Amino acid sequence: MKKFLAIVMLSVIAMTFASVALAQHAAPAAEQQKADSPAKPLDNIVIWKALGAALAIGAAAFATAWAQSKIGSAAAGAIAEKPEIGGVMIVLEALPETIIILGFVIAIMIVGMK
Repeated sequence: MKKFLAIVMLSVIAMTFASVALAQHAAPAAEQQKADSPAKPLDNIVIWKALGAALAIGAAAFATAWAQSKIGSAAAGAIAEKPEIGGVMIVLEALPETIIILGFVIAIMIVGMK
């Protein structure tokens, strides 16, 4: 039940921020006619860039979470048997964070491309 409630709360928060992020100013009447025409190729490029950046960060975040879950459970068992390796396990738990940092860098490179 707690997991379901957390997912619902996260969805509500994400929807709130999505509506703010996707909000647009009203176009003047002259630009309204242009808005009825088909999308320009430049708009499609921007959409594909945004999708690529989102996938880079999303895939990196998923991989980081999966790796940390596996390392965390193994570290808990190892520390239970040998408490002196706790420092090493903390370092091993922090290593997958580089995956999300690299995903963020790739996303910035994708968005910055011409």
